[in-house]
Amino acid sequence: MNSQDLYAAEDRLRNLARRYIDNQQWDAAQVALESLARHVPNDPTVLVDLADVLFRRGRLREATGLVLRVARRLPKDGLLIIGVARRLVAFGEILAARSCLDFLAQAPAPPPELLVAQAHLRFSIGEIASAKALMEKAIAAGVDSPGELHLYAMLLQFSGDVERACTVLEGCLERWPHFGDAAMALVNLRKQRPQAHRLDDVQEQLRRLPRDEPDPGARFVRAEFEYVQFKILDDLGRREEAWPALVRYNAIMHELNPYDADVETAVTDALMRMPALSDEAETTPAPASEGPTPIFIVGMPRSGTTLLDRMLSGHSQIVSAGEIIDFWRQLHWVADVPPAKSHGLLKIIQRGADIDHAELGARYLRQTQWRAQGHAYYIDKLPANIQMVAFIRKALPHAPILHMVRDPIDTCFSNFKAMFGNISPYSYDLQALAHYYGQYARLTRHWHARLPDAMLDISYASLVRDPESTLRHVLEHCGLALEEGCLRPELNASPVATPSSAQVREAIHTRGLDQWRNYAEQLQPLRLALGEIPGRVRQS
Repeated sequence: MNSQDLYAAEDRLRNLARRYIDNQQWDAAQVALESLARHVPNDPTVLVDLADVLFRRGRLREATGLVLRVARRLPKDGLLIIGVARRLVAFGEILAARSCLDFLAQAPAPPPELLVAQAHLRFSIGEIASAKALMEKAIAAGVDSPGELHLYAMLLQFSGDVERACTVLEGCLERWPHFGDAAMALVNLRKQRPQAHRLDDVQEQLRRLPRDEPDPGARFVRAEFEYVQFKILDDLGRREEAWPALVRYNAIMHELNPYDADVETAVTDALMRMPALSDEAETTPAPASEGPTPIFIVGMPRSGTTLLDRMLSGHSQIVSAGEIIDFWRQLHWVADVPPAKSHGLLKIIQRGADIDHAELGARYLRQTQWRAQGHAYYIDKLPANIQMVAFIRKALPHAPILHMVRDPIDTCFSNFKAMFGNISPYSYDLQALAHYYGQYARLTRHWHARLPDAMLDISYASLVRDPESTLRHVLEHCGLALEEGCLRPELNASPVATPSSAQVREAIHTRGLDQWRNYAEQLQPLRLALGEIPGRVRQS
Protein backbone atom coordinates (compact mmCIF):
# COMPACT_ATOMS: atom_id res chain seq x y z
CA MET A 1 0.00 0.00 0.00
CA ASN A 2 1.47 3.35 -1.04
CA SER A 3 1.57 6.40 1.21
CA GLN A 4 -1.51 7.96 -0.41
CA ASP A 5 -3.54 4.83 0.29
CA LEU A 6 -2.25 4.78 3.87
CA TYR A 7 -3.37 8.35 4.46
CA ALA A 8 -6.78 7.54 3.00
CA ALA A 9 -7.13 4.51 5.28
CA GLU A 10 -6.15 6.59 8.29
CA ASP A 11 -8.71 9.24 7.41
CA ARG A 12 -11.44 6.63 7.09
CA LEU A 13 -10.57 5.19 10.51
CA ARG A 14 -10.47 8.66 12.10
CA ASN A 15 -13.87 9.54 10.69
CA LEU A 16 -15.28 6.17 11.70
CA ALA A 17 -13.91 6.50 15.25
CA ARG A 18 -15.28 10.03 15.55
CA ARG A 19 -18.73 8.87 14.42
CA TYR A 20 -18.74 6.06 16.98
CA ILE A 21 -17.63 8.46 19.74
CA ASP A 22 -20.30 11.01 18.82
CA ASN A 23 -22.91 8.24 18.98
CA GLN A 24 -21.46 6.90 22.27
CA GLN A 25 -20.80 3.50 20.70
CA TRP A 26 -17.82 2.86 22.94
CA ASP A 27 -17.07 -0.75 21.95
CA ALA A 28 -16.96 0.10 18.27
CA ALA A 29 -15.01 3.28 18.94
CA GLN A 30 -12.39 1.30 20.82
CA VAL A 31 -11.95 -1.15 17.94
CA ALA A 32 -11.60 1.67 15.41
CA LEU A 33 -9.13 3.63 17.56
CA GLU A 34 -7.01 0.58 18.33
CA SER A 35 -6.80 -0.16 14.62
CA LEU A 36 -5.88 3.46 13.96
CA ALA A 37 -3.23 3.37 16.70
CA ARG A 38 -1.52 0.49 14.91
CA HIS A 39 -1.16 2.75 11.86
CA VAL A 40 -0.03 5.82 13.83
CA PRO A 41 1.28 4.45 17.16
CA ASN A 42 2.53 7.79 18.49
CA ASP A 43 -0.30 10.06 17.39
CA PRO A 44 -1.21 11.93 20.61
CA THR A 45 -4.78 12.74 19.54
CA VAL A 46 -5.52 9.10 18.77
CA LEU A 47 -4.05 7.95 22.09
CA VAL A 48 -6.02 10.55 24.06
CA ASP A 49 -9.25 9.62 22.28
CA LEU A 50 -8.60 5.95 22.97
CA ALA A 51 -7.91 6.76 26.63
CA ASP A 52 -11.24 8.58 26.86
CA VAL A 53 -13.07 5.60 25.37
CA LEU A 54 -11.35 3.14 27.73
CA PHE A 55 -12.25 5.40 30.65
CA ARG A 56 -15.88 5.36 29.52
CA ARG A 57 -15.72 1.58 29.46
CA GLY A 58 -14.49 1.45 33.07
CA ARG A 59 -10.83 0.68 32.33
CA LEU A 60 -9.15 3.43 34.31
CA ARG A 61 -5.66 1.92 34.49
CA GLU A 62 -5.39 1.38 30.74
CA ALA A 63 -6.66 4.89 30.10
CA THR A 64 -4.08 6.30 32.50
CA GLY A 65 -1.27 4.40 30.81
CA LEU A 66 -2.15 5.85 27.42
CA VAL A 67 -2.28 9.44 28.69
CA LEU A 68 1.05 8.96 30.47
CA ARG A 69 2.46 7.71 27.19
CA VAL A 70 1.39 10.96 25.52
CA ALA A 71 2.81 12.99 28.42
CA ARG A 72 6.25 11.46 27.86
CA ARG A 73 6.33 12.79 24.27
CA LEU A 74 4.40 16.03 24.37
CA PRO A 75 3.91 17.90 21.10
CA LYS A 76 4.20 21.68 21.03
CA ASP A 77 0.44 22.08 21.08
CA GLY A 78 -0.81 24.11 24.03
CA LEU A 79 -4.44 23.02 23.93
CA LEU A 80 -3.51 19.36 23.64
CA ILE A 81 -1.09 19.68 26.57
CA ILE A 82 -3.86 21.25 28.65
CA GLY A 83 -6.13 18.34 27.74
CA VAL A 84 -3.46 15.82 28.72
CA ALA A 85 -2.77 17.59 32.02
CA ARG A 86 -6.48 17.78 32.81
CA ARG A 87 -6.87 14.03 32.29
CA LEU A 88 -3.78 13.27 34.35
CA VAL A 89 -5.18 15.26 37.26
CA ALA A 90 -8.48 13.38 37.02
CA PHE A 91 -6.62 10.05 36.92
CA GLY A 92 -4.48 10.89 39.97
CA GLU A 93 -1.19 11.36 38.10
CA ILE A 94 -0.45 14.72 39.71
CA LEU A 95 3.32 14.60 39.22
CA ALA A 96 2.96 14.00 35.48
CA ALA A 97 0.32 16.75 35.25
CA ARG A 98 2.67 19.21 36.94
CA SER A 99 5.41 18.24 34.49
CA CYS A 100 3.05 19.00 31.60
CA LEU A 101 2.26 22.39 33.09
CA ASP A 102 5.94 23.11 33.70
CA PHE A 103 6.64 22.30 30.05
CA LEU A 104 3.78 24.54 28.95
CA ALA A 105 5.12 27.37 31.11
CA GLN A 106 8.16 27.55 28.81
CA ALA A 107 6.01 28.64 25.86
CA PRO A 108 6.88 32.19 24.75
CA ALA A 109 4.01 34.71 24.78
CA PRO A 110 1.16 32.24 25.34
CA PRO A 111 -2.35 33.50 24.44
CA PRO A 112 -4.49 34.66 27.39
CA GLU A 113 -6.86 31.69 27.17
CA LEU A 114 -3.91 29.33 27.61
CA LEU A 115 -2.82 31.22 30.74
CA VAL A 116 -6.35 30.92 32.14
CA ALA A 117 -6.45 27.18 31.41
CA GLN A 118 -3.14 26.73 33.22
CA ALA A 119 -4.43 28.79 36.15
CA HIS A 120 -7.50 26.57 36.48
CA LEU A 121 -5.34 23.45 36.53
CA ARG A 122 -2.82 24.86 39.00
CA PHE A 123 -5.72 25.83 41.24
CA SER A 124 -7.27 22.37 40.93
CA ILE A 125 -4.12 20.76 42.35
CA GLY A 126 -3.78 23.33 45.13
CA GLU A 127 -1.03 25.56 43.73
CA ILE A 128 -2.71 28.83 44.68
CA ALA A 129 0.30 31.14 44.23
CA SER A 130 1.06 29.81 40.75
CA ALA A 131 -2.59 30.04 39.71
CA LYS A 132 -2.81 33.65 40.95
CA ALA A 133 0.34 34.65 39.06
CA LEU A 134 -1.05 33.09 35.87
CA MET A 135 -4.36 34.92 36.27
CA GLU A 136 -2.53 38.21 36.76
CA LYS A 137 -0.68 37.63 33.49
CA ALA A 138 -3.93 36.71 31.75
CA ILE A 139 -5.69 39.85 33.00
CA ALA A 140 -2.74 41.98 31.94
CA ALA A 141 -3.04 40.34 28.51
CA GLY A 142 -6.69 41.35 28.20
CA VAL A 143 -8.81 38.69 29.92
CA ASP A 144 -11.94 40.50 31.10
CA SER A 145 -14.83 38.07 31.54
CA PRO A 146 -16.90 37.70 34.72
CA GLY A 147 -15.95 34.06 35.30
CA GLU A 148 -12.23 34.68 35.04
CA LEU A 149 -12.36 37.78 37.23
CA HIS A 150 -14.30 35.76 39.80
CA LEU A 151 -11.56 33.10 39.76
CA TYR A 152 -8.94 35.80 40.26
CA ALA A 153 -10.90 37.23 43.21
CA MET A 154 -11.12 33.78 44.78
CA LEU A 155 -7.37 33.28 44.41
CA LEU A 156 -6.82 36.65 46.07
CA GLN A 157 -9.14 35.64 48.89
CA PHE A 158 -7.45 32.28 49.38
CA SER A 159 -4.09 34.08 49.48
CA GLY A 160 -5.33 36.39 52.24
CA ASP A 161 -5.68 39.55 50.16
CA VAL A 162 -9.29 40.21 51.10
CA GLU A 163 -9.30 43.91 50.21
CA ARG A 164 -8.17 43.33 46.62
CA ALA A 165 -10.62 40.44 46.31
CA CYS A 166 -13.43 42.76 47.40
CA THR A 167 -12.35 45.38 44.88
CA VAL A 168 -12.40 42.87 42.01
CA LEU A 169 -15.80 41.49 43.04
CA GLU A 170 -17.32 44.96 43.47
CA GLY A 171 -16.07 45.82 39.98
CA CYS A 172 -17.74 42.68 38.64
CA LEU A 173 -21.08 43.59 40.20
CA GLU A 174 -20.92 47.14 38.86
CA ARG A 175 -20.56 45.75 35.34
CA TRP A 176 -22.65 42.58 35.71
CA PRO A 177 -25.15 43.19 38.55
CA HIS A 178 -26.82 39.82 37.90
CA PHE A 179 -23.55 37.89 38.45
CA GLY A 180 -24.53 35.67 41.38
CA ASP A 181 -21.10 34.08 41.89
CA ALA A 182 -19.56 37.50 42.57
CA ALA A 183 -22.40 38.55 44.88
CA MET A 184 -22.02 35.36 46.92
CA ALA A 185 -18.25 35.61 47.16
CA LEU A 186 -18.39 39.27 48.18
CA VAL A 187 -20.97 38.83 50.92
CA ASN A 188 -18.90 36.01 52.45
CA LEU A 189 -15.70 38.03 52.65
CA ARG A 190 -16.76 40.19 55.57
CA LYS A 191 -19.59 40.57 58.05
CA GLN A 192 -22.31 42.89 56.73
CA ARG A 193 -22.95 46.02 58.82
CA PRO A 194 -25.87 48.46 58.99
CA GLN A 195 -23.86 51.27 57.42
CA ALA A 196 -22.33 49.15 54.65
CA HIS A 197 -24.34 46.45 52.88
CA ARG A 198 -25.86 45.74 49.46
CA LEU A 199 -29.33 44.60 50.53
CA ASP A 200 -31.19 47.04 48.27
CA ASP A 201 -29.16 45.97 45.22
CA VAL A 202 -29.69 42.29 46.01
CA GLN A 203 -33.42 42.66 46.47
CA GLU A 204 -33.61 44.61 43.20
CA GLN A 205 -31.90 41.74 41.39
CA LEU A 206 -34.34 39.27 42.96
CA ARG A 207 -37.29 41.36 41.73
CA ARG A 208 -35.84 41.20 38.22
CA LEU A 209 -35.29 37.44 38.29
CA PRO A 210 -38.39 35.40 37.33
CA ARG A 211 -39.58 33.16 40.16
CA ASP A 212 -40.72 30.22 38.02
CA GLU A 213 -37.89 30.12 35.51
CA PRO A 214 -37.54 26.48 34.34
CA ASP A 215 -33.91 26.85 33.25
CA PRO A 216 -31.64 25.28 35.94
CA GLY A 217 -28.94 27.90 35.39
CA ALA A 218 -31.38 30.74 35.99
CA ARG A 219 -32.79 29.02 39.06
CA PHE A 220 -29.28 28.59 40.41
CA VAL A 221 -28.66 32.33 40.05
CA ARG A 222 -31.86 33.06 41.94
CA ALA A 223 -30.72 30.70 44.71
CA GLU A 224 -27.42 32.59 44.88
CA PHE A 225 -29.15 35.95 45.38
CA GLU A 226 -31.53 34.45 47.95
CA TYR A 227 -28.45 33.20 49.79
CA VAL A 228 -26.86 36.65 49.64
CA GLN A 229 -30.08 38.18 50.99
CA PHE A 230 -30.08 35.67 53.86
CA LYS A 231 -26.43 36.35 54.70
CA ILE A 232 -26.95 40.13 54.84
CA LEU A 233 -30.13 39.89 56.93
CA ASP A 234 -28.55 37.35 59.26
CA ASP A 235 -25.47 39.54 59.78
CA LEU A 236 -27.74 42.50 60.50
CA GLY A 237 -29.67 40.49 63.10
CA ARG A 238 -32.94 40.68 61.11
CA ARG A 239 -33.61 37.00 61.58
CA GLU A 240 -37.37 36.99 61.06
CA GLU A 241 -36.65 38.19 57.51
CA ALA A 242 -33.52 36.09 57.09
CA TRP A 243 -35.08 32.67 57.71
CA PRO A 244 -37.54 32.78 54.77
CA ALA A 245 -34.65 33.68 52.43
CA LEU A 246 -32.65 30.77 53.84
CA VAL A 247 -35.57 28.41 53.22
CA ARG A 248 -36.11 29.71 49.68
CA TYR A 249 -32.52 29.27 48.49
CA ASN A 250 -32.25 25.83 50.07
CA ALA A 251 -35.53 24.78 48.43
CA ILE A 252 -34.21 25.76 45.01
CA MET A 253 -30.90 23.98 45.58
CA HIS A 254 -32.65 20.88 46.92
CA GLU A 255 -34.76 20.78 43.76
CA LEU A 256 -31.68 21.17 41.56
CA ASN A 257 -29.65 18.65 43.58
CA PRO A 258 -31.98 15.99 45.04
CA TYR A 259 -30.61 13.92 47.89
CA ASP A 260 -30.52 10.15 47.43
CA ALA A 261 -30.96 8.72 50.92
CA ASP A 262 -30.99 5.12 49.68
CA VAL A 263 -27.57 5.45 48.04
CA GLU A 264 -26.06 7.10 51.13
CA THR A 265 -27.42 4.31 53.31
CA ALA A 266 -26.09 1.71 50.89
CA VAL A 267 -22.60 3.23 51.03
CA THR A 268 -22.59 3.25 54.83
CA ASP A 269 -23.87 -0.32 54.97
CA ALA A 270 -21.20 -1.47 52.51
CA LEU A 271 -18.40 0.27 54.42
CA MET A 272 -19.58 -1.29 57.66
CA ARG A 273 -19.60 -4.75 56.07
CA MET A 274 -15.96 -4.44 55.05
CA PRO A 275 -13.64 -6.71 57.03
CA ALA A 276 -11.67 -4.88 59.70
CA LEU A 277 -7.90 -5.08 59.85
CA SER A 278 -8.02 -7.90 62.35
CA ASP A 279 -10.40 -9.92 60.17
CA GLU A 280 -8.00 -10.59 57.32
CA ALA A 281 -4.30 -11.23 56.92
CA GLU A 282 -2.31 -8.64 55.06
CA THR A 283 -0.51 -10.30 52.18
CA THR A 284 1.84 -7.40 51.47
CA PRO A 285 3.56 -5.10 53.95
CA ALA A 286 2.60 -1.44 54.23
CA PRO A 287 5.02 1.01 52.64
CA ALA A 288 7.91 2.15 54.78
CA SER A 289 7.28 5.56 56.28
CA GLU A 290 10.07 7.34 54.41
CA GLY A 291 9.80 11.03 53.65
CA PRO A 292 7.11 13.44 54.83
CA THR A 293 4.15 11.98 56.70
CA PRO A 294 0.53 12.89 55.88
CA ILE A 295 -1.86 13.90 58.64
CA PHE A 296 -5.50 13.30 57.71
CA ILE A 297 -8.24 15.55 59.09
CA VAL A 298 -11.73 14.08 58.68
CA GLY A 299 -15.27 14.69 59.92
CA MET A 300 -18.51 16.31 58.88
CA PRO A 301 -18.19 19.41 56.69
CA ARG A 302 -18.41 22.62 58.78
CA SER A 303 -17.24 20.82 61.91
CA GLY A 304 -14.09 22.90 62.43
CA THR A 305 -11.70 20.96 60.20
CA THR A 306 -10.33 24.14 58.62
CA LEU A 307 -9.59 25.74 62.00
CA LEU A 308 -7.71 22.63 63.11
CA ASP A 309 -5.82 22.66 59.81
CA ARG A 310 -4.81 26.30 60.28
CA MET A 311 -3.69 25.74 63.85
CA LEU A 312 -1.63 22.65 63.05
CA SER A 313 -0.02 24.25 60.00
CA GLY A 314 1.24 27.02 62.26
CA HIS A 315 3.77 24.43 63.47
CA SER A 316 7.27 24.67 62.02
CA GLN A 317 7.21 21.01 60.92
CA ILE A 318 3.71 20.95 59.39
CA VAL A 319 2.30 22.42 56.20
CA SER A 320 -1.24 22.22 54.90
CA ALA A 321 -1.88 20.61 51.52
CA GLY A 322 -5.50 21.81 51.68
CA GLU A 323 -8.61 19.91 50.65
CA ILE A 324 -7.09 17.43 48.24
CA ILE A 325 -8.81 14.32 46.87
CA ASP A 326 -5.62 12.39 46.15
CA PHE A 327 -6.46 9.42 48.36
CA TRP A 328 -9.77 8.94 46.53
CA ARG A 329 -7.98 9.22 43.18
CA GLN A 330 -5.40 6.60 44.10
CA LEU A 331 -8.02 4.27 45.56
CA HIS A 332 -9.97 4.45 42.30
CA TRP A 333 -6.81 3.72 40.30
CA VAL A 334 -5.80 0.73 42.44
CA ALA A 335 -9.34 -0.68 42.24
CA ASP A 336 -9.50 0.20 38.50
CA VAL A 337 -12.84 1.98 38.96
CA PRO A 338 -13.47 5.32 37.22
CA PRO A 339 -14.77 8.01 39.59
CA ALA A 340 -18.58 7.94 39.75
CA LYS A 341 -19.44 9.47 43.14
CA SER A 342 -21.19 7.06 45.51
CA HIS A 343 -21.75 4.42 42.84
CA GLY A 344 -18.01 4.31 42.19
CA LEU A 345 -17.30 3.83 45.89
CA LEU A 346 -19.79 0.98 46.06
CA LYS A 347 -17.98 -0.74 43.20
CA ILE A 348 -14.63 -0.22 44.96
CA ILE A 349 -15.98 -1.79 48.14
CA GLN A 350 -17.19 -4.78 46.11
CA ARG A 351 -13.62 -5.21 44.84
CA GLY A 352 -12.17 -4.72 48.33
CA ALA A 353 -10.57 -8.15 48.55
CA ASP A 354 -8.50 -7.43 45.43
CA ILE A 355 -7.16 -4.03 46.51
CA ASP A 356 -3.42 -3.92 47.08
CA HIS A 357 -3.21 -1.57 50.04
CA ALA A 358 0.58 -1.41 49.95
CA GLU A 359 0.40 -0.19 46.37
CA LEU A 360 -2.34 2.25 47.35
CA GLY A 361 -0.19 3.74 50.10
CA ALA A 362 2.89 3.92 47.91
CA ARG A 363 1.02 5.64 45.08
CA TYR A 364 -0.57 8.12 47.46
CA LEU A 365 2.79 9.07 48.97
CA ARG A 366 4.46 9.31 45.57
CA GLN A 367 1.78 11.68 44.27
CA THR A 368 1.48 13.85 47.39
CA GLN A 369 4.78 14.13 49.25
CA TRP A 370 5.86 17.06 47.07
CA ARG A 371 3.18 19.03 48.88
CA ALA A 372 5.20 18.92 52.11
CA GLN A 373 7.55 21.62 50.72
CA GLY A 374 10.41 20.56 52.97
CA HIS A 375 8.30 19.98 56.08
CA ALA A 376 8.18 16.69 57.97
CA TYR A 377 4.35 16.54 57.88
CA TYR A 378 1.63 17.68 55.49
CA ILE A 379 -2.09 17.89 56.18
CA ASP A 380 -4.65 16.24 53.93
CA LYS A 381 -7.84 17.97 55.09
CA LEU A 382 -10.86 16.45 53.42
CA PRO A 383 -13.91 15.87 55.64
CA ALA A 384 -15.24 13.18 53.27
CA ASN A 385 -12.21 11.02 54.10
CA ILE A 386 -14.26 9.87 57.10
CA GLN A 387 -15.43 7.20 54.64
CA MET A 388 -11.82 6.29 53.89
CA VAL A 389 -10.68 5.52 57.44
CA ALA A 390 -10.29 1.76 56.98
CA PHE A 391 -8.54 2.19 53.62
CA ILE A 392 -6.18 4.84 55.04
CA ARG A 393 -5.34 2.73 58.07
CA LYS A 394 -4.48 -0.25 55.88
CA ALA A 395 -2.56 1.72 53.27
CA LEU A 396 -0.80 4.22 55.55
CA PRO A 397 -0.72 2.82 59.09
CA HIS A 398 1.82 5.44 60.19
CA ALA A 399 -0.38 8.42 59.20
CA PRO A 400 -2.37 10.07 62.01
CA ILE A 401 -6.11 10.48 61.39
CA LEU A 402 -7.71 13.35 63.29
CA HIS A 403 -11.50 13.36 63.56
CA MET A 404 -13.11 16.74 64.22
CA VAL A 405 -16.30 16.54 66.29
CA ARG A 406 -18.78 19.41 66.64
CA ASP A 407 -22.21 19.57 68.26
CA PRO A 408 -24.66 17.90 65.84
CA ILE A 409 -27.17 20.73 65.61
CA ASP A 410 -24.44 23.35 65.19
CA THR A 411 -22.80 21.21 62.52
CA CYS A 412 -26.02 20.63 60.60
CA PHE A 413 -27.19 24.23 60.82
CA SER A 414 -23.78 25.41 59.60
CA ASN A 415 -24.21 23.12 56.59
CA PHE A 416 -27.77 24.30 55.99
CA LYS A 417 -26.72 27.95 55.88
CA ALA A 418 -23.69 27.31 53.70
CA MET A 419 -23.94 27.43 49.93
CA PHE A 420 -21.83 24.63 48.46
CA GLY A 421 -23.05 25.00 44.89
CA ASN A 422 -24.18 21.95 42.92
CA ILE A 423 -22.51 19.52 45.31
CA SER A 424 -23.36 18.27 48.81
CA PRO A 425 -27.08 17.67 48.10
CA TYR A 426 -27.60 16.53 51.69
CA SER A 427 -27.13 20.14 52.89
CA TYR A 428 -30.19 21.72 51.25
CA ASP A 429 -32.99 20.01 53.16
CA LEU A 430 -33.41 19.54 56.93
CA GLN A 431 -34.58 15.94 56.68
CA ALA A 432 -31.77 15.13 54.27
CA LEU A 433 -29.31 16.73 56.68
CA ALA A 434 -30.57 14.60 59.56
CA HIS A 435 -30.34 11.46 57.45
CA TYR A 436 -26.83 12.25 56.20
CA TYR A 437 -25.66 13.07 59.71
CA GLY A 438 -27.17 9.79 60.86
CA GLN A 439 -25.09 7.86 58.30
CA TYR A 440 -21.98 9.76 59.41
CA ALA A 441 -22.74 8.93 63.06
CA ARG A 442 -23.30 5.24 62.24
CA LEU A 443 -20.02 5.00 60.36
CA THR A 444 -18.06 6.86 63.04
CA ARG A 445 -19.36 4.53 65.75
CA HIS A 446 -18.42 1.58 63.55
CA TRP A 447 -14.85 2.81 63.00
CA HIS A 448 -14.40 3.33 66.75
CA ALA A 449 -15.73 -0.14 67.52
CA ARG A 450 -13.85 -2.06 64.82
CA LEU A 451 -10.71 0.09 64.58
CA PRO A 452 -10.54 1.60 68.07
CA ASP A 453 -7.19 3.33 67.64
CA ALA A 454 -7.63 4.39 64.03
CA MET A 455 -8.47 8.04 64.64
CA LEU A 456 -8.32 10.64 67.39
CA ASP A 457 -11.51 12.55 68.19
CA ILE A 458 -11.06 16.30 68.71
CA SER A 459 -13.86 18.39 70.20
CA TYR A 460 -14.48 21.68 68.40
CA ALA A 461 -15.80 23.20 71.64
CA SER A 462 -12.63 22.18 73.49
CA LEU A 463 -10.45 23.47 70.67
CA VAL A 464 -11.92 26.97 70.84
CA ARG A 465 -12.42 27.12 74.62
CA ASP A 466 -9.12 25.58 75.67
CA PRO A 467 -6.95 25.64 72.55
CA GLU A 468 -3.61 25.16 74.29
CA SER A 469 -4.44 21.94 76.15
CA THR A 470 -6.46 20.52 73.26
CA LEU A 471 -3.84 21.17 70.62
CA ARG A 472 -1.01 19.93 72.85
CA HIS A 473 -2.84 16.61 73.06
CA VAL A 474 -3.36 16.53 69.28
CA LEU A 475 0.29 17.25 68.55
CA GLU A 476 1.45 14.65 71.07
CA HIS A 477 -0.70 12.15 69.19
CA CYS A 478 1.24 13.11 66.04
CA GLY A 479 4.59 12.87 67.84
CA LEU A 480 5.20 16.62 68.07
CA ALA A 481 5.40 19.30 70.75
CA LEU A 482 3.19 22.37 70.90
CA GLU A 483 4.56 25.60 69.39
CA GLU A 484 3.28 29.12 70.02
CA GLY A 485 2.47 29.66 66.34
CA CYS A 486 -0.18 26.95 66.53
CA LEU A 487 -2.26 29.12 68.85
CA ARG A 488 -2.21 32.13 66.52
CA PRO A 489 -3.94 30.97 63.31
CA GLU A 490 -4.58 34.61 62.38
CA LEU A 491 -0.80 34.92 61.76
CA ASN A 492 -0.72 31.91 59.42
CA ALA A 493 -0.08 33.47 56.00
CA SER A 494 -0.30 30.29 53.93
CA PRO A 495 -3.09 30.01 51.33
CA VAL A 496 -6.35 28.37 52.35
CA ALA A 497 -8.84 27.38 49.64
CA THR A 498 -12.07 26.69 51.50
CA PRO A 499 -15.39 28.55 51.76
CA SER A 500 -14.44 29.61 55.30
CA SER A 501 -11.02 30.97 54.29
CA ALA A 502 -11.87 34.54 55.35
CA GLN A 503 -13.18 33.48 58.77
CA VAL A 504 -10.27 31.20 59.66
CA ARG A 505 -7.80 34.05 59.30
CA GLU A 506 -9.23 35.45 62.53
CA ALA A 507 -7.96 34.74 66.03
CA ILE A 508 -9.48 31.74 67.82
CA HIS A 509 -12.97 32.59 69.07
CA THR A 510 -16.10 30.89 70.41
CA ARG A 511 -18.66 32.64 68.21
CA GLY A 512 -19.28 29.43 66.29
CA LEU A 513 -20.77 27.73 69.35
CA ASP A 514 -24.56 27.51 69.58
CA GLN A 515 -25.24 29.64 66.50
CA TRP A 516 -28.30 27.51 65.83
CA ARG A 517 -30.04 29.12 68.83
CA ASN A 518 -30.70 32.22 66.70
CA TYR A 519 -33.19 30.02 64.81
CA ALA A 520 -34.11 27.56 67.55
CA GLU A 521 -37.84 27.56 66.80
CA GLN A 522 -37.40 27.07 63.05
CA LEU A 523 -34.83 24.31 63.61
CA GLN A 524 -37.01 22.31 65.98
CA PRO A 525 -37.77 19.62 63.31
CA LEU A 526 -34.03 19.16 62.74
CA ARG A 527 -33.37 18.94 66.48
CA LEU A 528 -36.04 16.29 66.86
CA ALA A 529 -34.69 14.29 63.92
CA LEU A 530 -31.13 14.45 65.27
CA GLY A 531 -32.35 13.45 68.71
CA GLU A 532 -33.63 10.20 67.26
CA ILE A 533 -30.19 9.18 65.97
CA PRO A 534 -28.86 6.46 68.30
CA GLY A 535 -25.46 7.21 69.79
CA ARG A 536 -25.00 10.35 67.69
CA VAL A 537 -21.53 11.86 67.68
CA ARG A 538 -21.30 14.30 70.55
CA GLN A 539 -18.58 16.65 71.66
CA SER A 540 -17.50 17.30 75.21
